[in-house]
Amino acid sequence: MTKVNAFAALAPGRDLVPWSYDLQQLQPGEVLVRVLACGICHSDVHMIDNDWGIARYPLVPGHEIVGEVVELAPGVTHLSVGMRVGIGWQRSACGHCEDCLSGNDNLCDQNQGVITHGYGGFASHVAVDSRYCFPLPPALPTEAAGPLLCGGITVYSALRAAGMGSGLRIGIIGVGGLGHMAIQFASRLGNHVTAFTTTEAKAREAADLGAHEAILVREGQPVQRPARPLHIILNTAPVPTPVEPYLDLLRSDGVLCYVGAPTAPLSVPLWPLLVKRRRIMGSPIGSRATIFEMLDNAALFGVLPKVETFPMAKVNEALARVRNNSVRYRAVLLA
Repeated sequence: MTKVNAFAALAPGRDLVPWSYDLQQLQPGEVLVRVLACGICHSDVHMIDNDWGIARYPLVPGHEIVGEVVELAPGVTHLSVGMRVGIGWQRSACGHCEDCLSGNDNLCDQNQGVITHGYGGFASHVAVDSRYCFPLPPALPTEAAGPLLCGGITVYSALRAAGMGSGLRIGIIGVGGLGHMAIQFASRLGNHVTAFTTTEAKAREAADLGAHEAILVREGQPVQRPARPLHIILNTAPVPTPVEPYLDLLRSDGVLCYVGAPTAPLSVPLWPLLVKRRRIMGSPIGSRATIFEMLDNAALFGVLPKVETFPMAKVNEALARVRNNSVRYRAVLLA
């Protein structure tokens, strides 16, 4: 039995407080990980506030975990004690449905989240299904690797599903926690990247991240067109965004993909889709195979989230910064 010291929300919207629980014997296939660092995602805030109506209290948030394996359940052979690993949003999947068998375990109807079906990484330890525990390449620093396991895989998987390879023209809406990683992945994999942002400062930052051009957005409308129509536009903005102006910037067979969840339904005109055979799609986190691919590419091409670090004991200060959008670009708690 392991005593886990954590920070938990005891009710919706409350500050986190020190809280502990006893972790019983590991279940078959599980691993016990000592937490070294854990990113803070806006999904953690949604869960703390019970915005989605699925939170269970006491709630220990945290699903962008970097840690060290300290114990293996019998039968776990692909990991070893002392290995540095990353853990993202997903805790498990059924393993036998059509989605799982086709390599899309992230789309499994029975998939479970680290913090929706257990306790997360704002803690000394976490126990998870070993299949969702990923060895980290040495090139990825502990303090920066965690956000790749949620925000990073979200944008990478979406771009891949939308058809990203290399040599394409890709637009990224939003230069924030998700967008700044999307710009890096798209540009460093050999694509021409156009960033859409509402501020001159973010436009300059987008260039530093690898964007080839930046277009300002005023009252929801891009102020100019890219030099050539785009193959893919990835919308990372969590606020309502008009659809038609961006559809109009896509080439034939172009894709407008959403990973930022707008707070209002989309209003979609049919004609811009029909005449150019364009598509609109959404994408969640990525599969295990895509996570391995993403981590390898992040290490190979130097894709790293920009982070601000906080001691674990200052979790409420860090959460307040995340809530008011003053972190550039991801907050990470260090054990």
